[in-house]
Amino acid sequence: MSAAVGQDKFFYGGQAVLEGVMMRGRTTYAVAVRKPDGEIQVLRERLLSVIYTHPIWKLPLLRGLAGLWEQLHLGMKALMWSANIQAAAEQVELSANAIRVTMGIAIVGALLFFLGVPLLAAGFLSRGHSNLFFGIVDGVVRIALLLLYLYAISFKSEIARLFAYHGAEHKTINAYEAGLPLDVPNVRTQSTLHPRCGTGFLLAVMVVSAFVFGLVGRPALPLLLLSRIVLIPVIAMLAYEFIRFAGRHRNNPVIKVLILPFLLTQKLTTREPDDRQIEVALAAFEGARREEKEAAA
Repeated sequence: MSAAVGQDKFFYGGQAVLEGVMMRGRTTYAVAVRKPDGEIQVLRERLLSVIYTHPIWKLPLLRGLAGLWEQLHLGMKALMWSANIQAAAEQVELSANAIRVTMGIAIVGALLFFLGVPLLAAGFLSRGHSNLFFGIVDGVVRIALLLLYLYAISFKSEIARLFAYHGAEHKTINAYEAGLPLDVPNVRTQSTLHPRCGTGFLLAVMVVSAFVFGLVGRPALPLLLLSRIVLIPVIAMLAYEFIRFAGRHRNNPVIKVLILPFLLTQKLTTREPDDRQIEVALAAFEGARREEKEAAA
């Protein structure tokens, strides 16, 4: 999920969904999906939960938890809606519970994979070595697994289309940030990379976790496993602050060097979109900003 800073310093965010894009505005989020018949369908809903409205969730570090919840909550909601739009065209009915269970299993499986496999590898490879070496191996294996996973899934045609919509989302927000008129020709000129991206956030989480877990050392197995779970929110908060800071200072020469690996990682999860996919991203962005534009008129 990327975010961009407009003139009002608000961070707009987005995410690719099935044949579409979700955009998160200040008070509203919108999902735009290209239906099989070619029509663009848009869902707009107000953000009414306290996690979006209460000022405490805008404080440093705590906003990282809010951002993590937003990715899980809004992201899943948008995915479910887009999946149902595509399924309806094929006269297939998807229950919300079935989608939630599937997503839950996927999340648990990802946690087991990206936490368990590095631990096993580090335990095997660091026999006779220091706790520091154990932590380094654990972190390196976790980052390598993430990159290999993203590379492997990018060959699937369905994922490639999802990544093209991801590129359309980034291009749209980059165009807005650059102050360009929001139309297809202007958006097409923009980069598919953005410093505030969900892919970059994932990599930041992996890098920060290597340092944080390294401080934990190698306690007894129950404590080791507990630390991996308990420290996830702390790691997410720190990673979010880094991504946010880097995005605000993206033109600083030092920051440009620091964020380069995070931008390059996005080459695995973005593709150049076609004009029809850009149109969908623009529809989502305009839907998320409609109330703000009407209030300013």
